[in-house]
Amino acid sequence: MELRDIEIFLTLAEELHFGRTAERLCVSPARITQAIKKQERQIGAPLFERTNRTVRLTPLGRQLRDDLWPVYTGLQDGMHRAKLAAQGVTAVLRVGTLPINLRDLRPYWDTFRTHHPQWKLQIQHASFVDPFAGLRRGDIDVLICFLPVEEPDLTVGPVLFADPRVVAVAAEHELTRRTSVSLEMLADFQHCDALSRPDYWMDGYIPTHTRAGRRIERGPVVRNAEEILTLTSMGEAVSLFPAHMRRYWSRPDIAYLPVSDIDTLRYALVWRTETENDPIRALARIATDLGPLAT
Repeated sequence: MELRDIEIFLTLAEELHFGRTAERLCVSPARITQAIKKQERQIGAPLFERTNRTVRLTPLGRQLRDDLWPVYTGLQDGMHRAKLAAQGVTAVLRVGTLPINLRDLRPYWDTFRTHHPQWKLQIQHASFVDPFAGLRRGDIDVLICFLPVEEPDLTVGPVLFADPRVVAVAAEHELTRRTSVSLEMLADFQHCDALSRPDYWMDGYIPTHTRAGRRIERGPVVRNAEEILTLTSMGEAVSLFPAHMRRYWSRPDIAYLPVSDIDTLRYALVWRTETENDPIRALARIATDLGPLAT
């Protein structure tokens, strides 16, 4: 089986749709069909069960997928490392970020790249829904997220910055008549909730109660910041954010108000303890040497 045919098989096994597979691989659906039929002839049995509406892996197809996947990804990783080595790059440090103020954090990135040209730095956004999953899957090496982080398998590194809190409300919301609000006031309104997270971690972002003991209700379940802002702009919720949202995500249908009686959010580097390596330690040292940035 040729490498391209393996790629076609594994992509179809993931998508379970000939059209989406063809689109993803930039080939015609006929090419996908031809490759799968060829593989099935070589093996002597069907790999997929096909009807007019569904595509499903046969037991043999599932076995082949499970056998081929580590081989294919290993080949891809090997080719990628070879390309990087040809460019003089000996390692890649992948940093996932929950905050969106990437420009504010440039002193860390620029210093790392200047001091360690042999290592490539990749920055990508991370999801708050399951914040530590990327570290545990190996998709990223370091996560920038707000504290507290109390996971036994994770190391909490230096703090990069601390941000005051603001609340996002609809532009015509009754609270916009004020210049600032308190958490006590926000207990009168519903807040968004997330699908999956450590409870203590989300409670550090949206407290469960005010200091006077009033419960802060969580309502609509969201998966990303776009959904939060949509619900907020429609007046269905109010949403606590770090203050940098005012600069990086300004919208005419959203107003941001300072919150006077809630602690600042501290954002730090976090990584899996067992995967700590030289690039991770180097970034942590740079963050320690530069200290927390003023925001």
